[in-house]
Amino acid sequence: MKLFILIFFPLLLFTGCGLQEKQALDAWPEITHEQQPWTRWWWQGNSVDRENLTTLLEMYKNAGLGGFEITPIYGVHGEEENFVEFLSPEWVGLLSHTLQEAERLGLGIDMATGTGWPFGGPWIDEIEDTPKNLARLTWELSEGESLEEPVRYVQSPMVRAIGTQVYELHGFLGAEEETPEGTMEDPLQIPDRDPPGIEDLAEPVSANDDLQSLALEQVRFEKELPLITLMAYSERGEIRDLTGFVREDGQLDWSAPEGDWTLYALFQGWHGKWVERAAPGGEGFVIDHFSDQAIERYLDYFDQAFEGTDLSMLRGFFNDSYEVDDAAGEANWTAGFLEAFESYRGYDLRNHLPALFGVGSDEMQRRVLSDYRETISDLLLDTFTDQWANWARDRGAVTRNQAHGSPANILDLYAASDIPETEGRDIFRAKMASSAGNVTGKQLMSTEAATWLNEHFLSTLEDVREDLDRYFLAGINHVVYHGTAYSPPGEEWPGRLFYAAVHFHPNNPFWHHFREFNDYVARVQSFLQSGNPSNDILLYFPIYDRWSTPGNSLLEHFSGGIDDQFNGTHFLEAARQLWERGYPFDYISDRQIQHVETSQGRITSGNSSYDLILLPQSRFIPLETLEEILGLAERGATVISYGGFPESISGYAEYEARGEEYTRLLEEIDFTDTTTQGVLASNYGDGKILQGDDLELLLMEAAVERESMSDMGLQFVRRSHEDGHLYFVKNTGDEQIDGWVPLSRPARSVALFDPMEERSGFGRIRSSGEGLQEVYLQLNQGESVILKTSQSEEHDSDFPYFETTGPGTSLAGSWAVRFAEGGPELPGQLEIEEPRLWTEFEGDVYRNYSGLGLYTHEFPMPDGDADGWLLDLGSVHQSARVRLNGMDLGVLFGPQ
Repeated sequence: MKLFILIFFPLLLFTGCGLQEKQALDAWPEITHEQQPWTRWWWQGNSVDRENLTTLLEMYKNAGLGGFEITPIYGVHGEEENFVEFLSPEWVGLLSHTLQEAERLGLGIDMATGTGWPFGGPWIDEIEDTPKNLARLTWELSEGESLEEPVRYVQSPMVRAIGTQVYELHGFLGAEEETPEGTMEDPLQIPDRDPPGIEDLAEPVSANDDLQSLALEQVRFEKELPLITLMAYSERGEIRDLTGFVREDGQLDWSAPEGDWTLYALFQGWHGKWVERAAPGGEGFVIDHFSDQAIERYLDYFDQAFEGTDLSMLRGFFNDSYEVDDAAGEANWTAGFLEAFESYRGYDLRNHLPALFGVGSDEMQRRVLSDYRETISDLLLDTFTDQWANWARDRGAVTRNQAHGSPANILDLYAASDIPETEGRDIFRAKMASSAGNVTGKQLMSTEAATWLNEHFLSTLEDVREDLDRYFLAGINHVVYHGTAYSPPGEEWPGRLFYAAVHFHPNNPFWHHFREFNDYVARVQSFLQSGNPSNDILLYFPIYDRWSTPGNSLLEHFSGGIDDQFNGTHFLEAARQLWERGYPFDYISDRQIQHVETSQGRITSGNSSYDLILLPQSRFIPLETLEEILGLAERGATVISYGGFPESISGYAEYEARGEEYTRLLEEIDFTDTTTQGVLASNYGDGKILQGDDLELLLMEAAVERESMSDMGLQFVRRSHEDGHLYFVKNTGDEQIDGWVPLSRPARSVALFDPMEERSGFGRIRSSGEGLQEVYLQLNQGESVILKTSQSEEHDSDFPYFETTGPGTSLAGSWAVRFAEGGPELPGQLEIEEPRLWTEFEGDVYRNYSGLGLYTHEFPMPDGDADGWLLDLGSVHQSARVRLNGMDLGVLFGPQ
């Protein structure tokens, strides 16, 4: 592992800059611990102690971190004697000490409601409260025939252990774009270890010794599965429930009457998923996320463990992404599912099993499958998500929830938590969490940040900045690094490590520059956590098109990325076009549409106000959703039908009658031509409905103003405040920006804030020929700036713009290089003629070194008279602190 920190000065430019007195509007906000970045704090094996907890918290505080999410995880080899059982009195005491010390230091604390992921542990019932799956058998019988074989299903045994398998399939251990070598059913094995066989395990699994070393990921024992139902369907449409005709020995006491019959037998199986990478005391099966009983029993154990403990300093509880089904098969059932389905959907699923399993007309298959998947979604929301959130709130805590990866409408799952949390590197995925937060009035939208940017110690702070800026542009405003392993000071380099990089702890050489980086994040978030979202468009999320699409499995999981699942749809095209053309937008779900309101022709939801709702063409939509959208138009809102209205209503129950009502509602819309060719309009109540195939023309007809800075390679996120708007702007283009940038919102003054160098002041502004305000910006590639517009009286420009007034001077002469605080071995000092990477020096000790390098150079003061000098460092790897004559000039994050 190599990390190279170079400090060097190859070029000096003669420049001038003007500074004027600051005004109140350009003052930086006061930073709170919640505006500083947080980090996931892995307690490996829970082998932590009070003294080092205090020492590390003080170090982290000094590094500019604002809070921590405690996640107990697998132990470190050699530390077994120091392992602490999760939720034991000793562990609760360590948590209490941490909370007290955090309060003393002004830090925040969250904790995972479990160890590893997903929720689970040894205290849940292995039969009743663990994930279930659906198994089935079918038989064909003709008139007079009886079933000779018993109605019986025996589950095949299997075991998978993380300690002996490489799970590169899901990106856990594989580098970006790496091609997996294994398959789901035959994962890649670590060569020097044999995987355990099912014969090596005792039942119940909790009876086995050394569960930490086994690191089990999924276990199924061979056992007969209980019968759920046995249904018979004739070719003439007759349906009979044969469940009561099955004897205890499995034999069916029934002969087929007239006609040909197909029998479907459903059995309830055990999925077998274990808590992944569990900490000591947390090893066990995952809970059944669709069961009230399972989550209630699971959380009750926490209440028992915390009884008499003051948790008032604990801000919240955390849930990692769903990840139950990143194993063999899927958890697609729960006890009582048939009753829940009938309650939610209004009909008996047993009468439509052939359609569920792909038999019959395409339309019937899609409607029943959609209803099945929607019921799973409802259960995940109404049982696990809501029940967990209510439990936390009753104890004075908030919830942070990663909804992505779930077989559900993740917009609703995100919205059900107090702090929706995303992860990954996709803008459209991150916007799922921020949209849910914006639409429901959440203050904080967080992210598991910088996961797997590169291998251990190879990610730079510039890599991290690129990752975080992407989240900021997507509307995320609460960074939680992934992450920081508890590693006691003084342990041999590199200390304790978690398998998933990046590592934000003192043994990473970039720690020397971490405070300055965290200050950048805090400055950005101090603005993005203030005011209210300022997005113009609500984009309907057509989830029923996905729920109704058959696939290789019964469930449909939603990671948050929309490219694969919505490829070729009007929805994906709309999202991309809105983003690229500078139209700020949020997604909205069917449930959320039921709670929006209208005011003076605008749509309001949470703390946000929108110009219109955009309905992309799709195949299915609930009748209730269309009714509410038309109701919004009737009350004064603008609705855009992009590509046409959805083809039909969703679901099976009374779909013919509901379809007729759907058709009637659409026929009442009286479209006429507009002056914009290709756009139809209908005055509908106090509002209007626009329809067409060209989204840009539709938005123009709706008079939605875009931010044309996007044409210049500038991306942004916009918020409002009492007297104007806030913009976080990043230059993502290929060219430097040094000129006038248009703003769609009026302003009499614009304060500029450089969050990296903490420069601020009023920017130059002018009115363009098109009536827009323009502000003068100077942004190199990758640089960002915050704009704060105001309707207050204009001010003279006092932001420190750079203007070159003379030629540059090249620095000549030798450089001294010495090394400090790194490993695996500290190289000796040397002298070089010009600055270059130390990996280019002769000898493995330099090529292998990861740590801090100090490059020093002496040069005479250049001639000339200027307000200031610009020191050009050329190409910086990876980050550099620059000092001149003992004065700290700041830190740069390469490449520069």
